[in-house]
Formats: sequence, C-alpha cells, structure tokens
Amino acid sequence: MPFVRIDASRADGARLDALGRAVHEALRETLGIPPDDRFQVLTGHGGGNSELRQDSYLGPDRDDGVVYIAITMRSGRTVAQKQALYRRIAELAHAHADTEPRNIFVTLTENGSADWSFGHGRAQYVDAPGR
Repeated sequence: MPFVRIDASRADGARLDALGRAVHEALRETLGIPPDDRFQVLTGHGGGNSELRQDSYLGPDRDDGVVYIAITMRSGRTVAQKQALYRRIAELAHAHADTEPRNIFVTLTENGSADWSFGHGRAQYVDAPGR
C-alpha cells in the first residue's frame, strides 16, 4: 500500500523508471511509506494505439509531456500531508525525469483496510491489523 498507476506521454522505459522512482521517493519522504512497499503500473503513451488527452482546467498550461499519476491508499492522511506529497512528486519528477511540474497531474483515492489483498486471497490488513 499504496498502489500507483503512472501514465506518461512520450515515455520510454528510462523515463517511466525515473517517474516511478520519483513517486516512490515522494511517498517515502512525505508519508513515511516503507522502502519495500512499491506497487506500481507504469505505462507509456504516444503512437498509434494509445494517447493521453488534457486541457488547461484550473490553470496549468500542460503540453504533450503530461503525466497522470493515480494513487490508491488507505485513508488517514491530513490535507497538509497530501499537499506536501503533490509538491514533492512534482519536484522529484522534474529532477529525475526532466518533467515540467505543470505537467504532473495527481489524483489520490483513499480506501479502508478491508479493501486490500496482497495475495493468497486474503485481506492481510484485516488478518494482521498491526501492519
């Protein structure tokens, strides 16, 4: 936990790896996520079969370097922690993947402990609530 999906325009393997590292580092720094708690789906778009679309809603003038980051995690973080996470993701995506902060679009979805299964058909957070 958390589960991260990154969809990036014009992204090869190296850029996707850099974006994944940026998000994981930001989660660790701002929310205290453990180092081995990495569950990510990284997808590059551009070409004939997949595209990302965006407009300029709420201000940022994004370009074709847009990156969509969807994070699902258990609830319980403060608004200030979430704001720090968004800032740090933008900073690290710029530093690691040369992605303009204006092109970073983040959405965060929260859920409960019973909403996770890490394998074996079990709800590990429910079965072992101290984790």
